[in-house]
Amino acid sequence: MNLGRAALTVSAFTLLSRITGLLRDIMIARTFGASALTDAFWVAFRIPNLLRRLFAEGAFSQAFVPILSQIKSTESATRTQQVIDRVALLLFLTLSLITLVGIVGAPFVVMAMASGLTESSRENEFNAAIVMTQIMFPYIVCMSMVSLASGILNTYKRFAVPAFTPVLLNLSMIAASIGLSSYFSQPIYALAVGVMIGGVLQLGTQWLALSRLGIHPRLSASVKTSVQDATVKKVMKQMLPATLGVSVAQLSLLINTNIATWLTAGSVTWLSFADRLMEFPTAIIGVALGTVLLPSLSKAHAHSADAHYSHLLDWGLRLVFLFGVPAAITMVMLSDALVATLFHYGAFTAYDVAQTQTAVMAYSVGLIGLLAVKILAPGFYGKQNIRTPVKIAIFVLIATQVLNLIFVPWLAHAGLALSIGLGACMNALALLIGLKKRAVYKPEPGWYLFFARQLLAIFAMVLILYYLRGLVAWTNDDLNIGLRALWLGGFIFMGLLGYLTTLFLAGQRLKDFRRAPAPNA
Repeated sequence: MNLGRAALTVSAFTLLSRITGLLRDIMIARTFGASALTDAFWVAFRIPNLLRRLFAEGAFSQAFVPILSQIKSTESATRTQQVIDRVALLLFLTLSLITLVGIVGAPFVVMAMASGLTESSRENEFNAAIVMTQIMFPYIVCMSMVSLASGILNTYKRFAVPAFTPVLLNLSMIAASIGLSSYFSQPIYALAVGVMIGGVLQLGTQWLALSRLGIHPRLSASVKTSVQDATVKKVMKQMLPATLGVSVAQLSLLINTNIATWLTAGSVTWLSFADRLMEFPTAIIGVALGTVLLPSLSKAHAHSADAHYSHLLDWGLRLVFLFGVPAAITMVMLSDALVATLFHYGAFTAYDVAQTQTAVMAYSVGLIGLLAVKILAPGFYGKQNIRTPVKIAIFVLIATQVLNLIFVPWLAHAGLALSIGLGACMNALALLIGLKKRAVYKPEPGWYLFFARQLLAIFAMVLILYYLRGLVAWTNDDLNIGLRALWLGGFIFMGLLGYLTTLFLAGQRLKDFRRAPAPNA
C-alpha cells in the first residue's frame, strides 16, 4: 500500500471537507455575525461534538484500529466479523444511553459547560443553547457508528469514503440554514437540524461502503456474549484511558469555551471561527498522515518490524515539518487577510475580524505541536500503549489551565487560544521524548541538514509575505470576496513559491521524503 498516495487521497478529500466547512461558516458569519445567539449555537454544537470525539473518533479509533488490524492479520475473516459485530452493538447501546441522559439533562449539561450563559441577562441564549443541545445530542450516536465504520474501512485500506463523508455534514448545514431557517422562531435552530441530517447522511454513506465490502456491522449479536468476548473487553479497556489520552485538546477546548462564555459576547464565535481556520492545516497534514499511519504502524507491530515502525514515524514527522512550518508562518502573517476574506461580510464586522485574527495568530503558535501529536500519538497506540499518553495528557491538561490563568487576563479570548497551542507543543514534546526513551522511535540521519535548509526557506518566505501583507487593506468595503480571494491566493502562492524554491536551491529534493517499503512488501 502506497502511504504517500493514501495520504494524498485523504488530504484531498479533507481539503474538500474543510472548504465546505469554511463555506458553512462564511454563511453563518454573514447571516448571524458574531452574536450571543451564535455563541449559543457553538456552545450547543461543541457539547455533542466533544462527546463524539471523546467516545468515537479519538478514543475509539485509537483503541479499536490497532486491535482490529491485529485480528485481521492473525485470525480468520469470520472472527474479524464477529469482533466487529460485538463492538458495534456495545458502542451503539452505550452511546444511545448517554444520548438519552444528555437530552433529559440538557439544562444541566449547558449549565456545567457554559456557565457564563446562566446569568439572568443571557436567559435567551441559555434557553437557545438548551434547545439546540437537545436537537443535536443524537448526533453522537450517528457519529460513533461512523467512527466504527471509518476504523474498519481504514483497516481495509479504504481511506477515501471516511475522508469524504464530513463534506455531507457541511452541505446539510448550509442547505438547512437556507431552506429551514424561516420555519423556526429562532432561525439559528435550523443549523442544529442540519447537523442531525448531516450525521444521518454520513452514517448511511459509510454503511453502504461497508456493505459493498461485505463487512458491515450487524447489531444482532448477544449483549451477554459481546460483553464476555475477550477481544471486545480489550477494546473497551483501551478506550477508557484513550478517552483522555487522545482528546486532551478537546477537553481543553471545552474548558476554554466555558471560560469564553464569561468574556465579551462573541468570544465563543471568534474562537470557533479561528479554530475552523486551524483545522485546515491540522486536518490536511496531521489527520491525513495519522489516519494512514496507524494501520501501517499496527501491522508493523504485529510483525515485529521495529525498524520499519521507527521509519514510519520519522517519515511522518519530516512531512509535518516540511508542510507545517510554512503553514504556521502563513497563518500568523496573513491572519487578517484570511479572516477578512472568509468572514468579513454582512453582519460580521471589521471589529469581529480583528478579534478573530488575534485568536488565529495565538492558535498558530501551537500548529506544529498539534500536527506532531497526530503522528506521535499513533506511535504509542500502534503498540497498544495507552498509559503513557494518558499520563502526558493529564500533565498537559493541568498545564494548559495554568497558562489560562496567565494569558486570559492579558489577552482575553486570544489567551485561551494561546494556551491550547502551547499545550499542544508540550504534548508533542513529551510524546517524542517518551518514544525515544523506549527506543520505539530512532531519528534517522539528515535532520540537522533538513532544518538548516528549512530555516533558509522560511526566511525567504517571511521576507516575501512581510512585503506583500501591507499592500492590501483587507477590511476595506470596496473589496469584494473575489478580489480578496484573488489577492490572498496570490500572496500565499508567492510565499509558498519562495519557500519551495529556496528549499530546492539549498539542495532539498522530493525523493528525500519517499517512504521506504515495508520489509514484507
